[in-house]
Amino acid sequence: MVSGAKPVIGHLAEFFAAPERLIRRGHAEHGGLFSLDLPGRRAVVLLGQERNRFFYGETDKRLSIRVAYPFFDRMFAPEFYVFADPEEYRRQRGIVLSRFQGAQLDGYVAAIECETAKFIAQLGDQGEFNLVDELGPLVLRIAARCFLGPDFASRMDRDFFAEFRRFSGGMGFFLPDWLPLPRLIRSRRSRDRLRRAIGDMLRDRRRNPVRPADFLQTLAEARYENGARVPDLVLVNLVLLLTWAGHETTTGHIAWAVADLLGSPDDLRRAREDTKHLDRCLHETERLHPVAYIQARQAVEDFEMDGFTVPNGTLVFSAPCVSHRLPEEHERPDDYWPDRFEAGRRERAKLIGFGGGLHRCTGVHFAHLEMRIVISRLLSHFDLELLDGTPRPVRGMKTKWPASPCRVGYRSRKALSTVEPASILLRQLA
Repeated sequence: MVSGAKPVIGHLAEFFAAPERLIRRGHAEHGGLFSLDLPGRRAVVLLGQERNRFFYGETDKRLSIRVAYPFFDRMFAPEFYVFADPEEYRRQRGIVLSRFQGAQLDGYVAAIECETAKFIAQLGDQGEFNLVDELGPLVLRIAARCFLGPDFASRMDRDFFAEFRRFSGGMGFFLPDWLPLPRLIRSRRSRDRLRRAIGDMLRDRRRNPVRPADFLQTLAEARYENGARVPDLVLVNLVLLLTWAGHETTTGHIAWAVADLLGSPDDLRRAREDTKHLDRCLHETERLHPVAYIQARQAVEDFEMDGFTVPNGTLVFSAPCVSHRLPEEHERPDDYWPDRFEAGRRERAKLIGFGGGLHRCTGVHFAHLEMRIVISRLLSHFDLELLDGTPRPVRGMKTKWPASPCRVGYRSRKALSTVEPASILLRQLA
């Protein structure tokens, strides 16, 4: 058991206020396996590559993702996607997996380029912007255009970035549905509005098919392997999940990636010249700033680890925010050093910022493609600088975006003959 538990509430207050600090203390005291005192719950934390391999490899066997995230039921639906039984999860995952593989990714490039060009053109030649406030809506517009088509924004009667932020308010490990909290009420209302809009678009696509079929058309016509039509609620929730989850994680990752590059002039220069180095920088940002910084499962049977018994019903946590910085596994663990990934897959195999095993993020390759295009275009068109010093993560149990203010100043690089003005790029892409 980690030190510092309080009477009655145990570690609960610290777990909400400063979870990374709590888990780091647990590692300093006990190594890669220790307990937390959460009221009414057994809880253990697993750290390090070998234990992470167990954590993700045993999901759907001895560890369950379904019962570890109760708030997903209220945000989506019971028995949906990762929260369905393993066989149903595989059926639903198969519907979308092919849209994130191989040549299918090429079809998203033009949409990403077009939305990025619009964003650059709107910025003008110089100024400043808050990374999250501007890149968050850009990421969501890209997801909406790729998954729902270019006319999605016109279907919504309000700003859909704000709508998804309200929807995200439904997250929370220990918030029962019956609590009349304003954030939960707003989340349910946003969910219902988004469901109606997406459902209307699916039905319209069946009446007026688009050829060649895009992502939304593929979903509108989707059937299971046995020929049965996929229920509309499953399809609507798939779109909602992919758009929301991609926005929630990619917004943080891309904001951190830009900030990390601006804090390392040599890596910034190399990333401008070499997309392979930009890829290494994106991996290093995932290591230092995993936005899904704690991931949970629940034991569905007793299991042994390191001579201890973890009982059935225990809440089991993996913590990328700490595992990624273990000095016994990562050289220079707290330094921004993208060249650690130059050797290839061995170092990348230690990363769990996008999960692992069967439940590794379905859209991880799409996310990397998106971030590579957006960042490379920004670096080509602008000289950038951080205006508020080294960013810090938001506090508490939230997706770990950089805390505001996290402003960037920018100035056009038009004078460089190798750079096309954003207005010309925009006309070409249109």
